[in-house]
Amino acid sequence: MKKIQESAENYLETILILHQRNGSVRSVEIAAELNFSKPSVSVAMKHLREKGHITMDRDGQISLTPEGRRIASAVYERHLLFTRWLTSLGVPPQTAAEDACRIEHVISEESFRAIQRHVDNQAS
Repeated sequence: MKKIQESAENYLETILILHQRNGSVRSVEIAAELNFSKPSVSVAMKHLREKGHITMDRDGQISLTPEGRRIASAVYERHLLFTRWLTSLGVPPQTAAEDACRIEHVISEESFRAIQRHVDNQAS
């Protein structure tokens, strides 16, 4: 996975989650979900558009490009796995989700896949 800034990964992941939840995404919803200011989100959306990770229509609807969806899906996959794994180890769900959000951005692909295999084998 090509490395991009952690903040960009968080925005893309949030867009993916909001789209799954609501069917559509606008900047104001991202701001509310992340508890960020609307101007901060607007600047971030501009950068994501310039990088080719999102598109925005005239009505302000935000969509992931194929590359943006690939990145968002990979980050979200990591998030779900780490949250599930930490919870299975006895970590409270809220703490597990918060920790997963930090871990998902710094771990190498190789280490992630090794942990994924281990978790999957434990579930079998």
